Amino acid sequence: MALDGAMLRHIKQELEDSLLNSKVDKIYQPSRDELVLSMRSPEGTKRLLLSARANSPRIHITGATPENPKTPPMLCMLLRKRLSGARLRRISQPGLERLLQLEFEGKNELGDTVTMTLAVEIMAQYSNIVLIDGSGVIIDAVKRVDATMSSQRLVLPGLPYEMPPAQKKLSVLDYDADSIIDAVTGLPKNMLLSKALLNVLQGFSPIICSELEHLTGRGRDVWSRELDSELTDRLRFFLKRTIVTIREISGKPYTVYDPSKKPIDFTFEDIQQYGSGRAFQECESFCELLDRYYARRDALETIRQKAVDLNKLLNNAATRLIKKIYLQKEELTACADREQFRICGDLIQANLYRIRKGDTQLRAENFYDENLAEITVKLDPALSPAANSQRYYKSYQKAKTAEQILQVQIVQAEAELDYVSSVLDSLSRAASVRELDEIRQELVEQGYLKAKGKRPKQDAALPPLSFVSPGGFTVLVGRNNRQNDKLTLRQAEKNDIWLHAKDIPGSHTVIVTKGQEPDDATLLFAASLAAAHSKARESGKVPVDYTKIRYVSKPQGAKPGRVIYTNQKTLFVEPYQTEP
Repeated sequence: MALDGAMLRHIKQELEDSLLNSKVDKIYQPSRDELVLSMRSPEGTKRLLLSARANSPRIHITGATPENPKTPPMLCMLLRKRLSGARLRRISQPGLERLLQLEFEGKNELGDTVTMTLAVEIMAQYSNIVLIDGSGVIIDAVKRVDATMSSQRLVLPGLPYEMPPAQKKLSVLDYDADSIIDAVTGLPKNMLLSKALLNVLQGFSPIICSELEHLTGRGRDVWSRELDSELTDRLRFFLKRTIVTIREISGKPYTVYDPSKKPIDFTFEDIQQYGSGRAFQECESFCELLDRYYARRDALETIRQKAVDLNKLLNNAATRLIKKIYLQKEELTACADREQFRICGDLIQANLYRIRKGDTQLRAENFYDENLAEITVKLDPALSPAANSQRYYKSYQKAKTAEQILQVQIVQAEAELDYVSSVLDSLSRAASVRELDEIRQELVEQGYLKAKGKRPKQDAALPPLSFVSPGGFTVLVGRNNRQNDKLTLRQAEKNDIWLHAKDIPGSHTVIVTKGQEPDDATLLFAASLAAAHSKARESGKVPVDYTKIRYVSKPQGAKPGRVIYTNQKTLFVEPYQTEP
């Protein structure tokens, strides 16, 4: 979601509590649209992140350490000159606008006290960070806006700073619930209540407007023109509650996650509109919420971008193998008629005396048929009767040989397709760049990728994922095929319990028993983990096989992650969903 004005009001309060009167110690510019101010106070040093990135504009305290370019950009050098040593005296927000103004007090080159302001404008692709002097003149900005980019508002050094154009919306800081309801019902067009509220209210994001509609209609859609007395009373009640939360800055920071544990939204209110389809997590502070939300989202985006080439490679390989198997099975089906070639050859041999050179066919009784049905055998008139017989025998032998080869090739192609599917599954669950690097190295070793130049020094291999069962047993889960092999074949003990989703690509899962017998709750827990770390993780019930490590082995020459096992039992479980 976009960072709305109501949420920004809560962040402003946190920043005032933590940073007022602290001194600017250092300034960094990690990227073109981001600044980090290191703020020092008697309580310690904190880093304030200011971002004008189109897809993630925000302001909050961050725990991340910025990666800075070796040569500071010119804007960074200017900010260091103007703001280093200055104290943050005031933070203001006009109404519920998506704008915070950070007012600093410092010294100029002559030692005089001067005031400077950083205006952080959070407006999607129009977001900006502008440095303004005490007289309201722009010193510089992260994004300069000239006449070719905008005819309404210029942002250039030396020009007076103008506030972004105000939207004609109602602020809940100034208007009550009845005024808002009057504005909603007075809209010229009939529209969904959530959209009507979004058009009327300043600083409200779509998720809050949708929640107000959800609560008003008890889960059903509500249109602005159908607000009867009952619906109006319900809307008034929930509006008043939200207004109090915003005015008193009493909201709580919630992050919303989808079933794959990807952060998809955040809010300052408990949200009911998603039902059980989403997971929620309350954070310690709004700054921590934004820090974790964008760090996780950016990490997922980085992984997605780095995995594009691998996904393309593996999907192309899977498509090629599927087509290859289909064609080979068609050829194998054609080979099933090879006996007919042998019969034709035998019939020609038995009837050589009846065939004359130049005949195009032979009609004879089929002595392989219990009814001695008559059969027609086609002949090549250019060949002798004996040569025609040998031609059929050669076709028979060729089909027989092809069948044997095709059966082996189909098994090999299906095994390779299973391997490619398993790597795709590992890739879909990769949660870090290091995991991607391990998968990439595996593909290099298997010949799917070419090594680029000299092999770089490898980081230490990541450990398997570790969980603790309700019974206190450690449960280990492999992250990829190489790790699966290491976990199952080298790390686990012979009496540990091995689990895997039945006939489905997924991770090897091991219960570390240490000589003890795991309880039923531990088996179910580990089986649920195996299901969750498989291609069937979105399914309802997943079959999971389990057996002792002593019954698991790797066939000679098998691909990474490929094993065979015996003495297994099967559990049907729901995939385990860890907390975000």
